[in-house]
Amino acid sequence: MMIVMKPGATPQQVENVISYVIDLGLTPHLEQGVENVFIGLLGQNYSIPVETLEALEGVQQVTRISQAFKLASRQFQSEDSVFPLAGYNVGGNDIILIAGPCAVESRSQIIETAQAVREAGANALRGGVFKPRTSPYAFQGLGEQGLEFLAEAGQATGMPVVAEIVSETQLEVMLKYVDVLQIGARNMQNFYLLSAVGQVRTPVLLKRGPAATIEEFLMSAEYILTGGNRHVILCERGIRTFETTTRNTTDINAIPALKALSHLPVILDPSHSTGLSEYVPAVARAAIAAGADGLIIEVHPDPPRALSDGRQSLTPEQFAELMHQIRAIAEAMSRKIARVGHNLSDGW
Repeated sequence: MMIVMKPGATPQQVENVISYVIDLGLTPHLEQGVENVFIGLLGQNYSIPVETLEALEGVQQVTRISQAFKLASRQFQSEDSVFPLAGYNVGGNDIILIAGPCAVESRSQIIETAQAVREAGANALRGGVFKPRTSPYAFQGLGEQGLEFLAEAGQATGMPVVAEIVSETQLEVMLKYVDVLQIGARNMQNFYLLSAVGQVRTPVLLKRGPAATIEEFLMSAEYILTGGNRHVILCERGIRTFETTTRNTTDINAIPALKALSHLPVILDPSHSTGLSEYVPAVARAAIAAGADGLIIEVHPDPPRALSDGRQSLTPEQFAELMHQIRAIAEAMSRKIARVGHNLSDGW
């Protein structure tokens, strides 16, 4: 259920409505629109007549949100969610390009990669430090030392850093180093972890699980949003089907579908969705043409020697060529690649 306040409703009227719905056992979520204040109501007590809420002073109308995912829904917020990161916007007209190795392997490797992708035009650096691997004998990441290397590389290049968190017990140490917390596909329905990152205000990049429906994906985002963290990025990374030619099946349909159902920014991971570096550029181009708000791409200076996912990683040279193509597609879509550190008001 959502309450739409009248244009010009006073802060006291808004506060009175909030107090009233709290007394009813409902949890209010406040959103400031261009002209109106919106109050989303969550909870089980929906027996109160709509007319009773509409009679409250300052209320314009009350509507019921039919979607199971309330706060993520376009019914709750019709405008696209946009939030700042490192001097540019996530969502809106900007396109974010997150690039870097699957895993941080050494200080020299992550700094070399960061410099290369930054020079090519990337605006955020990724790198895994806690690696949830299928085999317990596979490389599990460098842990906090990897976070230190990643943060150093980000600072050296001026890029915000993105790293995956795999347990709520890691939250304190992760917040010391990273700018965006990534929830991987395996943890999309780890509800304790989702609730934990919902309590902080660091942006969260949430990946779709390999067998999750779009509604299940958005319900996972809802766990983060209900905690008060509104800076959520949805990431399509391919789903598991009967097809075995590629690692996963890229669900390009999910991009327009998610953007129709939700106001949250949507990006695509062509590396995991294909599993093969030769297919990454084509799928990345398709994602931007389909309306994605960004990409997250694995890049390694020497993919054959990568300790993790080298087969799907681009070389820096391949990434630079892809960036030229992405810029052209973005321009054709009347959009632009976000630039790190620019002033949001200077018209770039």
